[in-house]
Amino acid sequence: MRIETNYIEKLAKIINDNGLTEISLEDGEQAITIRKDAPEVVNVAATAVPAVTTATSNIQETPSTEESVKSAQKGKAITSPMVGTFYASSSPESEPFVEVGSEINEGDVVCIIEAMKLMNEIKSEHSGKVTQICVKNGDPIEYGQILMYVE
Repeated sequence: MRIETNYIEKLAKIINDNGLTEISLEDGEQAITIRKDAPEVVNVAATAVPAVTTATSNIQETPSTEESVKSAQKGKAITSPMVGTFYASSSPESEPFVEVGSEINEGDVVCIIEAMKLMNEIKSEHSGKVTQICVKNGDPIEYGQILMYVE
């Protein structure tokens, strides 16, 4: 069985141009299958996070002195350790765990993040006064997203 290289290259181009992963052709007793391996989802997710972080940091401009002062005044950031939904209180009828101006200690619960039907208490890594809450009750949040600042 002899198949020309140009023919194989044309089939490979059809796979790429149309987003296919496999093509099979039969002609009498001859048959050819060309398969394109799909990347593993786990590997893509593991390498995508640093790439996004790098791209974002390269795009950002150097902050002005005024912006630096504002950032310094916000305090230390409490970030989300996971993707999920932000809740400021344990139930809709309950008071929020913290509000702007609340004094908190390291280890105090500051919010709940629901992820895959599990309610995860998020504890503060800092002691001090809450200076800003960056998300609203019920907002979807991303891993590493700033939830609030403590000064």
